[in-house]
Amino acid sequence: MITKATVADVSALNTLINSAYRGESSKKGWTTEANLLEGLRTTEEELTETIQNTKNTILKFTENEQIIGCVLLVEKEQQLYLGMLTVSPDLQNSGVGKKLLQKAEIHASELGLPKIVMTVISVREELIAWYKRNGYAETGAKEPFPASDVHIPIANQPLEFIVMEKKIG
Repeated sequence: MITKATVADVSALNTLINSAYRGESSKKGWTTEANLLEGLRTTEEELTETIQNTKNTILKFTENEQIIGCVLLVEKEQQLYLGMLTVSPDLQNSGVGKKLLQKAEIHASELGLPKIVMTVISVREELIAWYKRNGYAETGAKEPFPASDVHIPIANQPLEFIVMEKKIG
């Protein structure tokens, strides 16, 4: 079941997101960033602020009362920004991510937004290919990767984002 996350979900979302992107647990899945980045992917404080902002929606995918996936959707002018698409490392390749993408498209349509945009780390070739198979295209735009005390690059190559988008409707 996919529903809107609330502040009550922050602790479970934080655990899920960090387990899927960083550290040893993330290496069970194919979407890990553990070989590129150290530190946390997010914090409970960041997630609380995100959920409390009315321009943001975090959708959660719940099964057997466990949150096994989520995605951040942000209303930005004439587009919906999609970020932090997360599926539990043990359940990747089970269709959860695709269902969250489909629900994001419905959300964009309901808001009257004509496209969804996202940024993906440019060296994440398998992830970029997955998004392409799901209808997203590279725009040609690039953005610098924000290193911080949360996102600590450990890759040999410099990191940057590519911008991808999908037209809706």
